Amino acid sequence: MFDGTIAANICRFSNENSDKIIQASKSAGIHEMILSLENGYDTIINANGGTLSAGQKQRLGLARAIYDEPKLIILDEPNSNLDDQGERDLLSTLNHLKGSGRTIIVVTHRTSILSLVDKLLLMKDGGVSCTLVKRMMSCRL
Repeated sequence: MFDGTIAANICRFSNENSDKIIQASKSAGIHEMILSLENGYDTIINANGGTLSAGQKQRLGLARAIYDEPKLIILDEPNSNLDDQGERDLLSTLNHLKGSGRTIIVVTHRTSILSLVDKLLLMKDGGVSCTLVKRMMSCRL
């Protein structure tokens, strides 16, 4: 997070487009949470996220990542701070993005997100340990 409003954080401090900001926040499952804040999208946060929980900050980061519908999305540990509902929302969002033709790269230690992947690269001791492409697997043990 960066010092500024929630809206500015979602749109990466570019020209704010309210429709795109709301679309990204709805896709990330945080629109209602943002509206529940005293100042909604105009709520000021800081680099630490202000009063937002770790899961809320993570979902806000997801909204920022998908703002303006990028073709390539790279997420590092996108579910590390999410509760069960947040994780379900994340999986739903990623499934929707995948269905719309986006390329999504996920770095994770939590296996629940792996149900959505088409390709898997397992790293061990700094090297490739195993790769899975649909139904073909190649592993070095």
